[in-house]
Amino acid sequence: MTSTHLDTTTTPGNGSASSHGKTILIGEHAVVYGAPALVLPVLDARVVATVTPVSGGAPGHTLESTVHTGPLDLAPAAVMPTVTAVTATLRHFGVTDRHFHVRVDSEVPTARGMGSSAAVAAAVTAAVADALGETLDADTHHDLIQECERVAHGRPSGLDARGVVAAVPVWFEGGRIEPVALGARFTFVVADTGVPGHTRQAVAAVRERHDQDPVVVDAVIDRIGALARRARGTLEAGDAQGLGATMDAAHDLLSALDVSSADLDRLVDAARAADALGAKLTGGGRGGCVLALAADDDHADRIAAALRGAGAAATWTTTIGARA
Repeated sequence: MTSTHLDTTTTPGNGSASSHGKTILIGEHAVVYGAPALVLPVLDARVVATVTPVSGGAPGHTLESTVHTGPLDLAPAAVMPTVTAVTATLRHFGVTDRHFHVRVDSEVPTARGMGSSAAVAAAVTAAVADALGETLDADTHHDLIQECERVAHGRPSGLDARGVVAAVPVWFEGGRIEPVALGARFTFVVADTGVPGHTRQAVAAVRERHDQDPVVVDAVIDRIGALARRARGTLEAGDAQGLGATMDAAHDLLSALDVSSADLDRLVDAARAADALGAKLTGGGRGGCVLALAADDDHADRIAAALRGAGAAATWTTTIGARA
């Protein structure tokens, strides 16, 4: 069971909860072939859901978000995972006679590999439960998020569902998911290229290369898996320099799989020019985000400024582990 980082605030009749984004520290693409992966919570990219009872015999639920504002039953396909978050939670508690206004405020961008749909589902399901005066245990919460993720993605791995409620990195291997102990405080900067990631195309391209030359691609996959194991060791030992080196090496291997892009490489170069301890693309690639490791908070500010100067559409700084 993972460590949970989900805030709820109870007010009689109302409910609220928050979650956060996530990203891949090491292991993207290789995890598809059975290699391990490390998922990093992005605590500063938050989603807040607020649920308020609808009075006066209103006929149904309403939603307020950047994608859709209006009756829930008229919501477009893009927010069906959010609709599912409301209806599945009410069904779980056997509630059929109450209607709510649901507001979602999200700082997690879509199509960037940051777990946007899972983060919204995590916040909304917990907020609906809160409005009912209930609390979701970790396993039930995960199952509800996964139900929403199946609407969004078909066959979700569960990485996003775990990452958006975790306070520490999550280790994923062979279906086993567990939190990773931290030996020190680590500070990361996430930078958005402003270009949507193309995960399906990137995964398909790697699959095609694997079909054509399995020996070469399997060797790269094995090396990424080894880097993930090494990265876990550096987290547990509190070795930021060692972790940064694994991140640099992972980016080079992902580039060898042709899942980077000019936009991603430009931001990686900018982070390294700002003396980041390590920098790499994160997620499916061919767009999306870059992840950089900083020495401390001031260094993170300098890296973030350099990334924005190099064209990043947005940056987030996330700190995990013991505070200095």
